[in-house]
Amino acid sequence: MSVTSRYREAWEGFWREAPGAPGEVFWDADPALTAELHLPLLTPHLRDAGLPLVDLGCGNGTQTRFLAGRFAHVVGVDLAAAALDHARRADPAGRAAYRQLDAADKGETEALHAELGDANVYLRGVLHQCDPDDRQPLADGIATLVGRSGRALLVELSEAARPVLGGLAQGPSGPPPRLAPVFRHGIAPGEVADDAVPRHLSDAGLTVLASGRAPLTTTETGPDGTPVRLPSLWLVAGRED
Repeated sequence: MSVTSRYREAWEGFWREAPGAPGEVFWDADPALTAELHLPLLTPHLRDAGLPLVDLGCGNGTQTRFLAGRFAHVVGVDLAAAALDHARRADPAGRAAYRQLDAADKGETEALHAELGDANVYLRGVLHQCDPDDRQPLADGIATLVGRSGRALLVELSEAARPVLGGLAQGPSGPPPRLAPVFRHGIAPGEVADDAVPRHLSDAGLTVLASGRAPLTTTETGPDGTPVRLPSLWLVAGRED
């Protein structure tokens, strides 16, 4: 199973239109507010820190470049070729590698695993942006990439994020500038029940090793000028044997 052409085209259109400057995309927050805070959640559970790290749904590569300074081999993967164009332009030194991947496609994830071997996986805000029918195949793809030895860290919007997003979208002037393109291209974040995320991982054959709650920082600001932080949950998953 792979994602629908409509969904792929929506992401391509979004990234073709996206500005190249840092912080202009809604979720393109500085790594100091995102990946740098997330890594301590993952590292205590790594079975092998020397495995390749896959940044799944890497977008324009902001977090990928940060991760490339902490792991020996980092691969940023994304559904949209236009996103990878942004990522490569922003990484002229080639600190990370970048690959187009439909992570809901069994054949594609199996091919990447055959190339890399087991990998550790980082994904932030990816599952809730998938169409409902693609969420389990995506979790299956994560399980394929981690194999026997890898670990995956997921950071996903919680149910409590919905009213926060609704409040932003329904402001007097409509959605703020960095959120408006998400809705315009038809990729508005969907609602995923909090208990559905570990269930998807379990159904994929993974065990949740740790979990908790932490805000997901965006590039949008509130009336007081501070970044909008969306309630989120995080999970570390892998195979125990």
